[in-house]
Amino acid sequence: MSGNNDRKVQKEPRWLGPVAPSRVALIPPISAARWLLVLVAAAGIYFFHGFLVPVLAALVIGFASWPLYRELLRRIGGNTTLGASIAIVSILLFLIVPLGIAISYTIGEVRQWIVWAAEVNRFGAPPPAWITGLPWVGETLGIQWVQRVGSPGAIGELIQIVSGANIGNIYRAIVAAGDGAFHLILTLLFMLIALFFVYRNGASFSEEIDLLGERILPGRWERISRVVPRTISSTVTGQTLIAIGEGIVLGIAYWMAGVPSPVTLGVITGIMALIPGGAPLSFTLISFYLVANGAYVEGAALFVWGTVELFIVDKTLRPRLVGGPIKLPFLPTFFGLVGGVSTMGFLGLFIGPVLMALLVSIWREWIREVRMSDATELETAELAAGPAMERPPEVPLVRKVSSP
Repeated sequence: MSGNNDRKVQKEPRWLGPVAPSRVALIPPISAARWLLVLVAAAGIYFFHGFLVPVLAALVIGFASWPLYRELLRRIGGNTTLGASIAIVSILLFLIVPLGIAISYTIGEVRQWIVWAAEVNRFGAPPPAWITGLPWVGETLGIQWVQRVGSPGAIGELIQIVSGANIGNIYRAIVAAGDGAFHLILTLLFMLIALFFVYRNGASFSEEIDLLGERILPGRWERISRVVPRTISSTVTGQTLIAIGEGIVLGIAYWMAGVPSPVTLGVITGIMALIPGGAPLSFTLISFYLVANGAYVEGAALFVWGTVELFIVDKTLRPRLVGGPIKLPFLPTFFGLVGGVSTMGFLGLFIGPVLMALLVSIWREWIREVRMSDATELETAELAAGPAMERPPEVPLVRKVSSP
């Protein structure tokens, strides 16, 4: 019966006609599988490149918070679904609560600026002392203030002129801002979804990556797979803690110096602290504002305090917190920040330095292997030359000449 069934299957017409059986494969199965894997990966990158930023952000946050998540799993008995849910809620609270407090204070301070602008537009106001006190340009700026801002109704006329001449640009700017806000919300949503699966399936996925990595880089993967997570975790955590700390410390210094809107300026300083040179620029400009406003002691004290605080952070905390096993130099950090912001926006402040840290770690791994290879070759050459050098010198044979 089985022979009849085989004959029936063989007699059935094929879709593209009869095909003669082949004994030799045109392409070896291993090569075909590798090229198929490359094509599938390229197609996936092409179709899903729009999700690259949220996925990278989720991976970075997952690497940075993995030690805490592992401790959470230990406390709840290893339930990954429950642990991932608790971790996502904790991250939301960590982001929403401080941002909500800062935004509420900022809205209150901006409301004060709007009320002040309305009062100046209604009754007028003389130029502030810090503007007229500026060297070389203070008098000119004071005259411009009186003409364009200080007189009653001047701010309203200025707004009408600007809005009337640039109504198209303002409309496009509002549309672009709305589109950017919507895109940011979608990015955050996709990042949280990806982060949930990173927490839930991260352990099994890392085991699969280790299995493939050992096949691809058998001699290097063990070291790289240990250095990379520590580098990512220390870079992201260190930069975040330093930015938050500098924003809080300098914000308190602004409040003690009598700077208006210290919370808003502290938040701006904390964000600027993520960029090399951002925090010094912030407190230097605010110190100049205090000096120009007549508060010489407060301005000088703020500048000195900011300089000392920045020196302590850069010399003690930053080398210990940022980089981990990879002590990232200034130039790669700067390039990572600028390149990350230009390509990925705000998330690039974290992803850019992480990628530069990975490049530096790979570069140093290659250099270490080259030096070890050179040292091994030198030791081999010395061992090969050693017995020849220690061989005793040959004694020349002296033929005894008989006397005549």
